[in-house]
Amino acid sequence: MTSFQGDLVRPFAGLRPASNRGNDIAAPPYDVVSVSEARQAAAGKPYSFFRVSRAEIEFSETVDPYAPEVYEKAAQNLARFEHEGVLLRDTTPCFYVYRITVGKKIQTGIVVLASVAAYLENRIKKHELTRPSKEDDRVKQIEAVNAHTGPVLCVHKNNSILSNILNQAADRVADVIAENVGGARHELWAIPDGAQIRHISEIMNEMDALYIADGHHRSAAGARVSATRRAANSEHCGDENYNGFLVVSFPENEVTILDYNRVIKDLNGLRRDEFLKVVENDFLIEPLDAPFRPPRKRTFGMYLAGQWSQLSHKRTSLNEDPLESLDVTVLANGILEPVLGIRDQRTDPRIDFIGGSRGPEEVARRVDNGEMEVGFTVFPTNMSELMKVADAGLIMPPKSTWFEPKLADGIISAPLN
Repeated sequence: MTSFQGDLVRPFAGLRPASNRGNDIAAPPYDVVSVSEARQAAAGKPYSFFRVSRAEIEFSETVDPYAPEVYEKAAQNLARFEHEGVLLRDTTPCFYVYRITVGKKIQTGIVVLASVAAYLENRIKKHELTRPSKEDDRVKQIEAVNAHTGPVLCVHKNNSILSNILNQAADRVADVIAENVGGARHELWAIPDGAQIRHISEIMNEMDALYIADGHHRSAAGARVSATRRAANSEHCGDENYNGFLVVSFPENEVTILDYNRVIKDLNGLRRDEFLKVVENDFLIEPLDAPFRPPRKRTFGMYLAGQWSQLSHKRTSLNEDPLESLDVTVLANGILEPVLGIRDQRTDPRIDFIGGSRGPEEVARRVDNGEMEVGFTVFPTNMSELMKVADAGLIMPPKSTWFEPKLADGIISAPLN
């Protein structure tokens, strides 16, 4: 067993599909599908990882998804998958190459066990707040199945030496292949060679930081599980797997951030003409004939009463503050809070969010069906902006980033024993 000893990451003996079972097991992340969608996707697939990540599909629709028996079923299914040889456990610690391919776009990352201590010291940096209820769910899931089964997506600063090592390791048929999860091909290669492991460890543990891109609740849950197990273990030494959590980290230049758009239920008591007049104080409004996806910073799309418009912020100078300069902050400070009364986007039930992969058409659909009154499309936050916010120890507004493609659940898990 390799100790963290103050390091950022270490290898681990992973739990992964048998070589011909990737398509049978891999599933989209648990939190991007509804229960009904997971139930439908797992139909006829006895080894779908939804039977672990969303074990409520094994019960009737009346069962509480957070009931103890749901977590127990998840543990039983994971144990069954391994017992029946569909999942295999490596016998020695490895690093793993994880590659996602969508069309011509390829991103190649590394799977590691990331240090909880480094996370608590902000060397694994976050940029979002978490909700206790979602943390609680992941804590119960991790404890029940005795493993980290949902990888956290992280980003590291570009390192050509590390990228070359990973690409060379992937120059053979993958150990695990899942052809189509979330519209992407997912591949995994184990790196068991001791010399390569030492080289990768040296490179990664010299990095200043990893940046959490997607998976803040899973990271926080991992830290909580670690604290509980450390307190309960009278022989705790720091080598135990519970001192880490499962991370797939990609170089910053290979990760794509899409826009994260907003729809609001009402105009905060204003008539439409009154609302537009107030908005015009800070924004130039130009009617459009087609759905609008902003092509640059400080421009926004607005959909109201069947009409698309481009909003251009009248302040030409850009704020250099890493948080105030974000377009999601400009929208919040210019319209959402002062005009529409949305003071806390995390808790206000009048606002909802739409990942950019669904496009401005989904914004229009939600307004046209009467569910929402107005929608806004936003220029995507970029990776440099995310890193600056995290480096400054600041927190972004909720739903500032939408990463796609997503990692798949079931491709690799990190047992805690």
